[in-house]
Amino acid sequence: MRAWALRVWTLVWLILVWLLLWGNVSVANVVSGLAVALFITLLLPLPAVSVQGRLHPLSLLWLAANVSWWLVLSSAQVAWLAIRPGRPPLSAVLRARLALKSDLVLALAVNIMNLTPGTIVLEIDQTRRLVYVHVLDVGSQRAVDRFYRQVAQLERMLIASFERDSEWRPVAVEPEEADRA
Repeated sequence: MRAWALRVWTLVWLILVWLLLWGNVSVANVVSGLAVALFITLLLPLPAVSVQGRLHPLSLLWLAANVSWWLVLSSAQVAWLAIRPGRPPLSAVLRARLALKSDLVLALAVNIMNLTPGTIVLEIDQTRRLVYVHVLDVGSQRAVDRFYRQVAQLERMLIASFERDSEWRPVAVEPEEADRA
């Protein structure tokens, strides 16, 4: 039942995106949106991602608030680096380890890092949970330490929001998923 509800929700979501792209709601747009949504879900399916743990809304709210603040702060820092007189900032590729269990949460962490101005994830070592991040302005040890503190804080907030050890259980593979593998 849950799998069907998820499939229906995916179809509805894709139809809504289609309607937003076209800018108006009409029978033709809804029908063509349904056709595109069915095409995407039936002929181009994404692999199943196991979801474990529980969502903690207060921790998620705290995560969202911190990420919002980081976006504002880093935007201001990048803007200052762009207009300040002097030499261009020193940049580097830094390696960080993330102790995240879920590939889904790891992908969320990478997306948060990519959204943050001045950083971009270049490579992900999924098995060792390492990310290689290009960081703008690493001209001082303080700036490098700030990056590693921010990564550690992001990791703690993601674990608090999605992956608490007390709630983490292995997910049994459903027969449908075993057939696809």
